[in-house]
Amino acid sequence: MQLNIDAAAARDAQARTATPQITAAMALLFAVACGLAVANVYYAQPLLDTLAATFGIRPATVGIVITITQVGYGLGLLLVVPLGDLIDRRQLIVGQSLLSVIALLCVALAPSAAVLLPAMAAVGLLAVVTQVLVAYAALMAPPGERGRVVGIVTSGIIVGILLARAVSGTLSDLVGWRSVYLVSAAATLVVSGLLWKALPRRALPSVRISYLQLIRSVFTLFAEEPVLRIRAVLAMLIFMAITMLLTAMVLPLTAAPFSLSHTQVGLFGLAGAAGAMGAARAGRQADRGRAQRTTGIGLSVMLLSWALIAMLPWSIWAMVVGVVTIDFGLQSVHVANQSLIYRVRPEAQSRLTAGYMIFYSIGSATGSIASTMLYAHGGWNIVCLAGALTSGLALAFWAMTRHLTPQDASP
Repeated sequence: MQLNIDAAAARDAQARTATPQITAAMALLFAVACGLAVANVYYAQPLLDTLAATFGIRPATVGIVITITQVGYGLGLLLVVPLGDLIDRRQLIVGQSLLSVIALLCVALAPSAAVLLPAMAAVGLLAVVTQVLVAYAALMAPPGERGRVVGIVTSGIIVGILLARAVSGTLSDLVGWRSVYLVSAAATLVVSGLLWKALPRRALPSVRISYLQLIRSVFTLFAEEPVLRIRAVLAMLIFMAITMLLTAMVLPLTAAPFSLSHTQVGLFGLAGAAGAMGAARAGRQADRGRAQRTTGIGLSVMLLSWALIAMLPWSIWAMVVGVVTIDFGLQSVHVANQSLIYRVRPEAQSRLTAGYMIFYSIGSATGSIASTMLYAHGGWNIVCLAGALTSGLALAFWAMTRHLTPQDASP
């Protein structure tokens, strides 16, 4: 086993020499591509009431639209993302983007729920190109700047998620919900061309194993690396909490007494733009050896935010502040997590990303379906209680496992 690790490390060193360093312009393109891809997963959140009416889905179970998208995303993380360690990354990234165009068109033209749900699953599966790009950016970044680069790319993801709700709500109000996916398909096609021109012509990985061995090694990494296990569980919990908020909040905001339009709900989500600052700051702090401290602060902020979010029935402005702070905390933890796991096995960036983000997908899928069911049975207060309990569990888990994670000092 040690010989295999040494050989892989040697191949990685050789591959890094041949791989161009990531430039500021390329990091920006990665951020834009990631934001557009991840937005495809979130367009449906402010449209849940419209989709329920269009396809005859009960309001209590319409969260299945988000859940099945996250299930597809989870499958993509396991079956597609690890390929970044095995095949030409340029072909993988552009190929996924072009297939996403087809999946988005299928959603836009879906005549029934029987077509919509599989198409949404395909959109989720192909949206994992985001994680291929993040892992590739981490590989091309110098070790001392990896956290900063990951923070830049992750900032693009945050902006994509936030703009997804704003764009989705506005287009839905103006020309119908189907236009959202038609516009995204066109934009994805344009970005695919830009990536094809910008990415290195031979973005070859550093491992030479079969596909079956590649997938099996994702689980092997979990068995061998405690940092990955701990940070993956944290990802599951923090994204379960945030998805409970983002999926359910459209329901009280579009109902009396607020009665907000889809455009207004989408703009409401822009309050979380501070999360982009959290990602950038967390990346810099991780490069300075403060990932653990950043994690503790971020988790504490997430927990305290629920007190403000729960005040929605009395103050919409308290809710706005709560969205700002919870997203700031979430992205701080997320970037700190990624910075730590990418130090473990440089030759396995894509597989580490896949393993970590599988737990993200589990958390997001669980939070989506649980939030609409909880809201249907107990209203906003029950959703907030469940979110606070999940955030508290994440903080307690981090505190109990902190001693099992290596020191923060940069390699």
